[in-house]
Parts: sequence; structure tokens; C-alpha cells
Amino acid sequence: MGAKIIDGKQLARSVRREIRRQVKKLKFTPGLAVVQVGDDPASTVYVSNKEKDCQYVGFHSEVHRMPAETPQAAVIEQIHALNNREDIHGIIAQMPVPDSIDGDAIINAIIPEKDADGLTLMNLGNLLINREQTVPCTPAGIIRLIESTGVGIEGSRAVCVGRSSLVGKPVGLMLLNRNATVTYCHTRTRDLSSETQQADILIAAVGRPKLTTADMVKPGAVVIDVGITITEGGFVGDVDYEGVKEVAGFITPVPGGVGPMTRAMLLENTLELALAQKEK
Repeated sequence: MGAKIIDGKQLARSVRREIRRQVKKLKFTPGLAVVQVGDDPASTVYVSNKEKDCQYVGFHSEVHRMPAETPQAAVIEQIHALNNREDIHGIIAQMPVPDSIDGDAIINAIIPEKDADGLTLMNLGNLLINREQTVPCTPAGIIRLIESTGVGIEGSRAVCVGRSSLVGKPVGLMLLNRNATVTYCHTRTRDLSSETQQADILIAAVGRPKLTTADMVKPGAVVIDVGITITEGGFVGDVDYEGVKEVAGFITPVPGGVGPMTRAMLLENTLELALAQKEK
């Protein structure tokens, strides 16, 4: 019969519409600031998309573009200035940054109260104690995609293939916080298939095209493909989509799955940060 497609674009549209509805009722305008160092082409596209998203939902947005040779201290100074502005409620440091700059230092210059990406040490640490305040956008989007299937997370066996601080580790913690039994795997895992074949929920997030094949998937599983690689034939995920969709119960496409929800969760995080700041 084949897997049901989890349409990230459609789900993201519904999230944006709801945020837009809420913003219209507010007596202030939520503000999001992006700090971009250098001119990485992919980053420039991402930032442009974020600006369009903000415009649609009614946010104020601004991009602070800084040359690649900008000293780290100057970037941090810019972030501190944004921390102190009452009209800016969320801040993100666009990655990657030039090699001369410590990306973690830039991210952690953002105060947790304005950390729209959920990547400061404070917000990541909160996941360890089951205190989800502002969570990373991609893991938040993944959870929402899983929930949209109607498949229960509690009591399920979840396997995360990937252990990055951006996706793998935090999404595993979020699944654990929802009472799933979680296994972390990675490219050094021995007999990866024996682990993935037991997964009711399988998260593929290592950045290796078509690493996950049909024989590695439990029939009926929810398969979330986080990876995206540009090839001559177009975009390819970590999952062999054509093969796996014949085995899985639900599957996200690439593109059109996780990516749109990551952007939508950034908007949701920003709105929640804005509301929290106005309540103080």
C-alpha cells in the first residue's frame, strides 16, 4: 500500500496561519533579528526566507549583515546591543560563521530570553531536566510532524541516527521526555540495521544520502528524514525515499518535510518569547 506522506509544507502553513491570527490580536509587534556574518550563499537564501515568513505573520524583522572579516568581539557587541532592545524579542545567529569566529560563543552571546533558535547552553540544558522552554527549531518541528500522524510517542521505540547538538541529541531528549524508549545511533554504530529495524519512530539525521534503506526499516514505522544533500539529480535525503516508502507507515519527503517546519518553529519560538517578555 505504501507510506502516507507527512506533508511538512501543509503543516507549516497551518502553523503560520495560526501565528498570524494571534499576532493580529496583539497590541505590539513581535521583532526578530538575524545576525549574519559573511556571505555564505545558502545562508543568504535561508535568511531571505525567514524575512518573508516574518512579513507574512506580521513580525518586524531585521538582518544585521556583517563582513566575513568582522572580529568576533564586534559580532558579540552587536548581539549585546540587540539583547538590550525592547522591540527585538528574538535573535538568531545565522550559521555557519567564518573560521575566525567561534560559533558557540556567538550563539551564547544571545540571552536565553531572546534565543529564538533554542541553541544557547541554557535552553539546551533545560531539555536534560524535562523543562522545554525554547527548544531548537528542527527538533521541535520533528516532534510536531510525528504528532501529526496520530502515532503515539509514549511507549514507542525511537531510534535517532545522528547525534548532533542541533538535531540528534535534542530530538532524542524530547522523545525521551514524552516517554519514548530512545536509542542513539551514528556512523560508528555496529550493525546499524539491527537497531533501526526495531524503531517505531526512526529519525535519520547524519547527512549521508540514502543511508537508510528499505531493509533497515520496521514495517509501518514513522520515518523522519532530516538530511538534505544537493546532487546533480536534485535534493536527496538520508533516506532512500522510493524504497522506504513501500515499507514505512509514514514518511517525510525531501524537500517539503522537515525544512518547512523548522522555519515555522522559529516563528512560533519568537512569538512565545515576545509574549513572555511582555508579561514581565
